[in-house]
Amino acid sequence: MAEEKTEEVVEKKSGGSMVLIIVIVLLVLLLAGGGLVAYFLLSGNDKAPAVNATPTQVKSMESRKRRTKRSTDYLTVGPMYPMSQFIVNLLSENGSRYLKTSIDLEMDKTELSAELDKKKPLIRDIIIRTLSSKTFEEVSTMKGKDRLKDEIVNKVNDVLTDGQIKNIFFTDFIVQ
Repeated sequence: MAEEKTEEVVEKKSGGSMVLIIVIVLLVLLLAGGGLVAYFLLSGNDKAPAVNATPTQVKSMESRKRRTKRSTDYLTVGPMYPMSQFIVNLLSENGSRYLKTSIDLEMDKTELSAELDKKKPLIRDIIIRTLSSKTFEEVSTMKGKDRLKDEIVNKVNDVLTDGQIKNIFFTDFIVQ
C-alpha cells in the first residue's frame, strides 16, 4: 500500500511539471509573437507616398520628413513674417505666471507669406497651445527657449504646403 501512494505522488508531480512547462513555452511564444507584431507595426515603410497624393503633396511630405532642425544661419536671414503679440498663462500649480512675447517667423521664400496669411488663425492657435503647455522652468533657460523654438517650427511646418519656416525669433519675451 505504501508503494501505491508513492507511485501516485510521482505521477502527480510529473504531470504537474509537464503542465508548467507547457504554460511557460506558450507564454514565451506569445511574448515573441507580440514582439514581432510590434516591430513590424512600428517599423513600417515611411518612404512610400500615399496612393492618392498629388505631386505637390508628395513633395511637401518628403520635405517635412527630411527637415530636422531650424536654421541657425544668421548671416543670410530670409524674409520675415511678423506675428502680433502673444499673452498666455504658463502651466503652473497656482496659475499665477504668464508669458508675453512677440514672434517673427523666418520664411524660406517670400511666396509663403500668402499661405501664412490664410492660415494665420491656425498658426496662432498652434503657437498659443505650445506656449501655454510650458512651465516657467522650461522657458526661463536658453536651452529651454531653443527647444521651444524647435517645437514651434516643427508644429507650424506640419501645416504648411507652399514652403516652410526656417526659424523663429522672439522679439519680446517677458515672464511674470
